[in-house]
Amino acid sequence: MTNQNNVPIYTGVTNDLIRRIYEHKNHLSGGFTAKYNIDKLVYYEIYEDEITAIQREKNLKHYKREWKIALIDKFNPQWSDLYSEICK
Repeated sequence: MTNQNNVPIYTGVTNDLIRRIYEHKNHLSGGFTAKYNIDKLVYYEIYEDEITAIQREKNLKHYKREWKIALIDKFNPQWSDLYSEICK
């Protein structure tokens, strides 16, 4: 996730992506995402089990910003907000 300026990149894990993005968009969660107004979903991955998802999140958090940007560029070149796409 990011904000409208695409500056901070936030990585998280959840068992309900639609609910979690809704919370970010409506500023129902505090911390880093509230401080930087992070409310735009630009990349996501879906896993069947939470252990794999948590391990992937930990790996992504260790990647350099340039690698994360390349990953997002490949998945979502326009950096569009994908929230409406996942709500279908």
